[in-house]
Amino acid sequence: MKIVMLGAPGAGKGTQAKMIADKYSIPHVSTGDIFRANIKEGTALGLEAKSYMDQGKLVPDELTVRILLDRVAKDDCKNGYVLDGFPRTIPQAEVLKDALAKQNDKIDFAIDVDVPDENIVKRMSGRRACVTCGATYHIEHVPPKKEGICDKCGSELILRDDDKPETVLNRLKVYHEQTQPLIDFYNKEGILKTVDGTIDVKDVFANIVAILN
Repeated sequence: MKIVMLGAPGAGKGTQAKMIADKYSIPHVSTGDIFRANIKEGTALGLEAKSYMDQGKLVPDELTVRILLDRVAKDDCKNGYVLDGFPRTIPQAEVLKDALAKQNDKIDFAIDVDVPDENIVKRMSGRRACVTCGATYHIEHVPPKKEGICDKCGSELILRDDDKPETVLNRLKVYHEQTQPLIDFYNKEGILKTVDGTIDVKDVFANIVAILN
């Protein structure tokens, strides 16, 4: 079972990817994690990726796919995997499709966790983080006992720059321009499944499980 997770930043696709990975005992494969692992281990692929990153350049799609294929060729992926954070664009999806096809393989499901922009802005701008211990809260869903103060260490809670409405709106704009077309791409492939991401996390997961089963 090979799955691609789609959804805007803050839609909760990463949370769902981890839950899918746990339930079906398949790896949760995040491109950021693979890059970091390859660079840390000093692999040939990692050093190649690092040479681009050190120059402030984006790692080319072809190299990203090679690093990804190297990861999913490992034994723990033989029953499948959940891809989180890749592909982000149509060219990446096409390179991935062609590379898998050469191995007589393909993606089985593309799951889109659908959440309207206004919900995401509200969800992310409600997040608060502790400046000292890094604990996270949400003013509506997981509020601290005392407003603006961390339960764990008593330090100040802040709204991170990443979670400010103007930053979130900018990230959503980039998402709609680059990643939204993937929904059409996987729809044409006949493997797109959409779930309502505005409901409770457990209910979203139950709906995904119903699709996968």
